[in-house]
Amino acid sequence: MPIQDVIQHLLNILEIKGFKALVHFELEGVCELRANHQQLDYQGINKKLAQLGIDGELKSEYWKNQWELVSLFNGQSPLKEAQNLARAMQLLPSIMCQHGADKVMMVPVAWGADKGRYISGSGAIFSLDTRSVHIPNAIQMNVSVENQLGENLFAQPGLGEWIQHQLLVNSYHCCLLFLPEEDAFKRLALRQDYGLDAELSSPVILSGGHQGSIALYKEKGKHNQAMGLEPLFFATDNSVLHYAGDWRKTARIEHRIGATSKKYDPYLNMLFILINVLEGIDKWQSAETLPIFEDRALPVSLYDQPSKLDEQVKLGAFSLFKNDNWLLEKINVYCQNMPNIKAVNLGEKIKQMVLNRYQPSVVK
Repeated sequence: MPIQDVIQHLLNILEIKGFKALVHFELEGVCELRANHQQLDYQGINKKLAQLGIDGELKSEYWKNQWELVSLFNGQSPLKEAQNLARAMQLLPSIMCQHGADKVMMVPVAWGADKGRYISGSGAIFSLDTRSVHIPNAIQMNVSVENQLGENLFAQPGLGEWIQHQLLVNSYHCCLLFLPEEDAFKRLALRQDYGLDAELSSPVILSGGHQGSIALYKEKGKHNQAMGLEPLFFATDNSVLHYAGDWRKTARIEHRIGATSKKYDPYLNMLFILINVLEGIDKWQSAETLPIFEDRALPVSLYDQPSKLDEQVKLGAFSLFKNDNWLLEKINVYCQNMPNIKAVNLGEKIKQMVLNRYQPSVVK
């Protein structure tokens, strides 16, 4: 299935319209170190990634032995970015095992991977509680749009808000794409099910604003911090005396719901993002009134949940995707004039390809 060709076609449409989408991934995971290693050789790993032409760097994350692959801003296209993540997910385990890791886990939840709890409300002071902590791992997508002059259009009123709205609305029925296995839904429930509010800030619902699971950062970031600040003057002890910056350069949307999983498909998720970008641009240009989005709970499982007394069956992510035609219809619309390919029923073919990955294991 020519998913990469479809992505390039969508990018061509954006270019014709005078826009350039910038999309970057962040990937979290956990590893176990070899007995004679205190930490990973991040320098060696990043040198290998650079040699492979992967625009990303590995760094340590919050929890012990948790790591994060962050995208480098090398001007790569969204297609190259999807290729970067696909290759990294394939090659990182072997690369990391050559540089200090004994086992590499790309999973939604690393069960019992750390110990120690924080005092409630602290976020920094450990309590005497030494129960195991289950570490959630996310795949995040960061999105912005530029014009032909390289100006970030999210600094203007409306465009970022419209694309954020499209992602909020369409992420519900398409959550199978970025929550592709059952543990991805257990990840969403970690804070509630295991009393980890003090340790975790993982999103649990579809919500917008600048602090939600699909957040639009303009003047303020996730923690209400000023955006776009850069050190300008330093004291003799290297502390920062004065900051300067422009939030207009760093304005972006962060799609923070995705779960790390071997079943996560970077190409399908990039396709999903780009279609929402195109839809958001169209509605922004037509000067439609931006609707208000009300926070919405995500499904609790990949599978349908049996009905209780006086309740309907709660559909799981598989059924929601199967019963909804938004994605396939948009693929058909945008790809109807796609050159060098038989684009007839392309949306249906891509949708069926996704569903086939779960059948017959998912009960209809």
